[in-house]
Amino acid sequence: MTAVRVKLGTNGRLVIPANLRREAGLGEGKTVLIETSADGLRIRPMEDVVMQAQKKLQKYIRRDVSLAEELIEDRRAEAIREN
Repeated sequence: MTAVRVKLGTNGRLVIPANLRREAGLGEGKTVLIETSADGLRIRPMEDVVMQAQKKLQKYIRRDVSLAEELIEDRRAEAIREN
């Protein structure tokens, strides 16, 4: 883990040094999640947050079930009911 001292800029802007961005996998245009914790702020790439959530949910979903297919079927049934 790398630590660097930085100052907040105008309007609370924080510039993350390039070496820390590389280390954390944060590239230009990437979406991040910033959350507070007991010891400060935590910044994570959104794709990591989504992958972590997917892993947590996997134990509740059978392997032979496609949530995408279930959603499509539900939407088709809903469209038929609306017509």
